[in-house]
Amino acid sequence: MANKSVLGLFVDENVVGDTLSSLRKSGYKDNELEVMTGSPYPEGTFGEAEPHHKLFRYPIFGAVIGFTVALIITVGTQLAYPLVTGGKPILSIPPMLVIFYEMTLLFSVIVTILGALFESRLPRIFMGAYDERIMTEGYIGLVVTVSESRIKKAEDTLKKFGAESTKRGWE
Repeated sequence: MANKSVLGLFVDENVVGDTLSSLRKSGYKDNELEVMTGSPYPEGTFGEAEPHHKLFRYPIFGAVIGFTVALIITVGTQLAYPLVTGGKPILSIPPMLVIFYEMTLLFSVIVTILGALFESRLPRIFMGAYDERIMTEGYIGLVVTVSESRIKKAEDTLKKFGAESTKRGWE
């Protein structure tokens, strides 16, 4: 069954907080609720759940992958094409360190950028309900995304708490 979303537009941020509390008491989960604003409010202004991210894990994961790739490439190349020069060892560490550093940094940056996109839920293909007045007129939008059987109850709760208008959209 496809999820649907309903958007309620509010003017007062206190009303949005009360509505969020009421929706939580009615059994809606934090991942089903989203607050949209055109103005930068501090985290937790509306009583929404603090977002949890794992962005700090991506750089170290990328660094480990980069170091491993560099190790395989440098050791593999020197062993596949051995050039014995004047009795020196085939595996030469000082030139390998430069490759280790560069590949570690490169993979760390690439994986961190991809992780930031993933953690930001970008690109977001299905936007659900949205109204232009959030950005143009300063309204605060509260989006509830649930199954079709629960959408009417959410819409009634938004209207009960003073939403100036509601709008439905597909998720």
